Amino acid sequence: MNLSDLKNEWIKEFSQPMMIAGPCSAESEAQMLETAKRIKETNAQVPIFRAGIWKPRTKPNGFEGVGVIGLNWLKKVKEEYGFLTATEVANAHHVSAALEADVDILWIGARSTVNPFTVQEIAEALKGTKKIVLVKNPVNPDLALWIGALERLLGQDIQNLGAIHRGFSTYQKTKYRNNPNWQIALDFKSQFPNIPMLIDPSHICGNRTGLADITQEALNVGYQGAIIETHSNPDEAWSDAAQQITPEVLATLISNLKVRNSGLAGFDDEMGRHRTLISDLDFQMIELLSQRMKISEQIGKLKKENDIAIFQPERWKVIAEYAVQKAKETGMSQDFIEKVFKAIHEESIEKQNNIMIDRI
Repeated sequence: MNLSDLKNEWIKEFSQPMMIAGPCSAESEAQMLETAKRIKETNAQVPIFRAGIWKPRTKPNGFEGVGVIGLNWLKKVKEEYGFLTATEVANAHHVSAALEADVDILWIGARSTVNPFTVQEIAEALKGTKKIVLVKNPVNPDLALWIGALERLLGQDIQNLGAIHRGFSTYQKTKYRNNPNWQIALDFKSQFPNIPMLIDPSHICGNRTGLADITQEALNVGYQGAIIETHSNPDEAWSDAAQQITPEVLATLISNLKVRNSGLAGFDDEMGRHRTLISDLDFQMIELLSQRMKISEQIGKLKKENDIAIFQPERWKVIAEYAVQKAKETGMSQDFIEKVFKAIHEESIEKQNNIMIDRI
């Protein structure tokens, strides 16, 4: 069986969008039950409660989760409030403990997805399970790794599969904690429309302010749900405090979402996908231009220190020739490319002029 052959009937058991919510990390029984109680009291359509039991951290000596004891708190959440439960697993030991605690949904995190050996270990530990297993995209923008992780799970006869888009790490600082890179996720969806896709706006944004927009954007292009970090007291959270929201804020966010009928795929759906990709590319262009201007400022400082004129005719000649070359290679208008490069060059000169006369 191939991934494209999966029916994935499990998604039909949930209303759309399928919402998963709960704290980034399980911290105490009281915190778990309080968060679950308040989610339930808001009447938000959240059937699944999540919590990180084991927390892989970038650096040592940080909070790395409460461990197995947290699974007992997840069981209490299920017993007292009727939620299905979900947690991340990163090795065979985690899988064994989570299955013993009857956790309903398991997900493989971005740091694990990037390592085929880790995924294979998890897949073999889950062999033949009927549990729902979700796979987050790898930390680096590699579609093959993402698909490969799901194929390894399918190879162990795990058939209730789904994907989580949580964005991709980048060295450059941007407004996102992890850049969405919508193109990669939409390529995945195009290749495997039968595999449910959820958005993880918490890890994409890294803050609370952009959660609603990212979630709505995902629903606009046919995602089936979201996993949103929710905490009874976000500001005091032991991990990722800035990106967690209260149950009440979550309920408002969900009530404002507009779900599109994915069964009516047509002009509007396709237009939505194209617009999302354009927005993503526009964001990347602006970020790159910002980086370019910072380099221009450094060049301006060097020119000032060495009494060198800002405008260098030979350099502009090289830029103009490069524009002509790129126009031919890409099939775009030479006039358009020259206008773009001219605008960039003029802005660069303006930046350097500001440095010359001490405006910066």
